[in-house]
Amino acid sequence: MPALPAPLAEALLTGHERLPKRERTRAQLIQAAIQVFSARGVAQASIQEIAQVAGMTTGTVYNHFATREEIVDAVAVWLATTLCRRIDQSYAQVTDAAERMAIGLRRYQWLAEVSPHWTLLILQVSHATPSLAENIRDFCLSDLRMGVRQERFAVPSEEAAMDLIFGANQAAITRIALGLAPDPQAHGIATATLILRGLGMDPEEARTLATRPLPEFTALSAPAPAARRSASARRAR
Repeated sequence: MPALPAPLAEALLTGHERLPKRERTRAQLIQAAIQVFSARGVAQASIQEIAQVAGMTTGTVYNHFATREEIVDAVAVWLATTLCRRIDQSYAQVTDAAERMAIGLRRYQWLAEVSPHWTLLILQVSHATPSLAENIRDFCLSDLRMGVRQERFAVPSEEAAMDLIFGANQAAITRIALGLAPDPQAHGIATATLILRGLGMDPEEARTLATRPLPEFTALSAPAPAARRSASARRAR
């Protein structure tokens, strides 16, 4: 399985040092699995190789994961939650909810283009794990509610709006990841434009926001900007 883009891989392979011992060991095993999956692919990876990369025994692996499939699921959950935070951080300084929505939609489309195998793995597990899907939804729901407060969006139903956002963008992400979009960037821009229009935006402004260049990822060690919100704060809104 090809490696993830550097800013995302860096986020996945750091940040476990302060966890309690058992959680830290589990995180190290997941991170070792990510390295093995990246180098050899999921189908060719073995528990023995994951243990070797982690510098642990196979018995330690089995203390945390009963099967290789459990490791695959844990990796997908770790990927989704970590990448959501990293992607959210990349545009935390943006205060316009409509621009935030456009960036968020297109960032996941970008991920589907550059890392299709990882993207399909995340989608597969998120469909099977309701708690993970809800965690991912929190990031989008916050921007939707902010857009309504800022009078950038006008929607008759919050749930219908979320269905529009997730349904259309997941379909686009899947199409891009499967290689079914001849021009992934154009397809992503068109999808983001249609979603913004569906949220009540002017067609020209929706197109303008959807075509803006994506912001660069900030340094992982940099303090989070003040505009960045915690998951609990997102759910409270």
